[in-house]
Amino acid sequence: MGMLDTAVRGAGDMNLAQEISGFLEGFTVETTPGTSAKTPDYREHLRPGITVAVTFLPGSDFKDTVATAKRLKAEGFNPAPHFAARSIPSKDALAEYLAELQGEVGVDEVVALGGAVDHPLGPFDSSMQLLETELFDAHGIRRIGVAGHPEGSPDIRDEDIADALAWKNAFAERTGAEVYVVTQFCFEAAPIIAWDKAIQSEGNRLPVHIGVPGLATIKTLLLHARNCGIGPSMNFLAKQARNVAKLMTVSAPDKLLIDLARYRATDPKCGIRKAHMYPLGGLRRTAAWSYAVADGDFTLKAGEKGFDVTRKID
Repeated sequence: MGMLDTAVRGAGDMNLAQEISGFLEGFTVETTPGTSAKTPDYREHLRPGITVAVTFLPGSDFKDTVATAKRLKAEGFNPAPHFAARSIPSKDALAEYLAELQGEVGVDEVVALGGAVDHPLGPFDSSMQLLETELFDAHGIRRIGVAGHPEGSPDIRDEDIADALAWKNAFAERTGAEVYVVTQFCFEAAPIIAWDKAIQSEGNRLPVHIGVPGLATIKTLLLHARNCGIGPSMNFLAKQARNVAKLMTVSAPDKLLIDLARYRATDPKCGIRKAHMYPLGGLRRTAAWSYAVADGDFTLKAGEKGFDVTRKID
């Protein structure tokens, strides 16, 4: 390889590395009340101002969500509590949850989801029904995350998913609410890119935050993927799991980020704006790795087959 070829490749690597860092810059992350109970201080792992979504699991007490959000805000973060439609028993209960949240914490961002419950506890079956109550606006919520499904959903027909996204676009235009799409985590870029191209061609104008699995063992990732109904991209993980010796190997989403960063850089119609990290193997490790990538502390592998973080991750 000549000096010119080497220089061109070096410039290309630098540009790609910058695109990867830019994609991770400003990432958001999830936590749960259970994780909160095991985390002495979120400031040991997260930088000030980051948006932290607070999940609501079926059967949970919303007071735990409020307590976690209150703590996050006190420690300098932007909490975005989940509101799971199928777990809310009534419109009055929704109003009470919002009043308690604003009285105890004061937030301007939430994530509205259908929720993984087979039989709704009350009148709400979808996030759209929550939005239609106008209670979020009445309680000062200005920014709302809604679900995206790059690999479809085992509970919802593809046509219904498409109709719902069109409705959410219309809602944002009609009300002026700042709505964005946040997706479940995936393991391969191809289905994400195909999905993004499809929804953009169908008229989606909401910014997309792609769910990215954080550092975890292959065994842990497979368990979460099965529990969450992850689609075709789980085959990518399953191939690695065929070697039993690799089940406890820690997997990083480096190849996924390379492919998505390149797509963002080369397709002007790309709707993906940022990464939403799912700390499936623990918040500490995922946060440290994500900040290292955002800061550019990594080196690309040959052939763009991944990258190695150069910062020590405990």
